Amino acid sequence: MDKKGLRGSAVARIDNKGRLKVPAIFRGSVQSQNGPEVFVTSLTGECVRIYPLSTWLDIEDRLSQMPANHPSRLKFLDRVNYYGQSGELDQQGRVVIPAHLRESASIVGEVRVFGRIDYLEVWNEELFAQKLKRDPWIDDDGLRLSEHGI
Repeated sequence: MDKKGLRGSAVARIDNKGRLKVPAIFRGSVQSQNGPEVFVTSLTGECVRIYPLSTWLDIEDRLSQMPANHPSRLKFLDRVNYYGQSGELDQQGRVVIPAHLRESASIVGEVRVFGRIDYLEVWNEELFAQKLKRDPWIDDDGLRLSEHGI
C-alpha cells in the first residue's frame, strides 16, 4: 500500500457481465500494491470487499498464527470463502464480482465504491444510506477514536 491509502468514495457501474470498473481514484493504488491481482469477498453479504492480493495475503498470515479450530477464525473463513473469489483487474480496470455476492449485496447498475485505507468496499447506494441511518454517529464513537489518537 502506498502511504496515501485508499480513501474517499466514487460512483461506479456494474456491467451486464458482473464486472465493476474500479474508479480511477483507486485503481493506481490497488494496482501498485500487487499488480492486478485481488481477492473479492464479503463478511456479511451486504457489501463487497476488494482486497489487493498483498493485503489479503497479510490477513491470511495473521489467520495462520491462530489455532486452526478457533471459532472466530472458522467463522471468518466460512464467510470470506463462501463469498470470496480470486480475481484481477483487466486492462480497463474491471474486476468480476461473483454472481451470488452481487445478488446478496444488491450490487447492480450504479454503485458506490469506498476506500477503506487498505481495501475497497462496494455498496448499493440505497442500502448504504439505510446503514447510515441505522447506525448514526454518536459521541461515544468519537471517544473511542480518541483512544487511538484520532
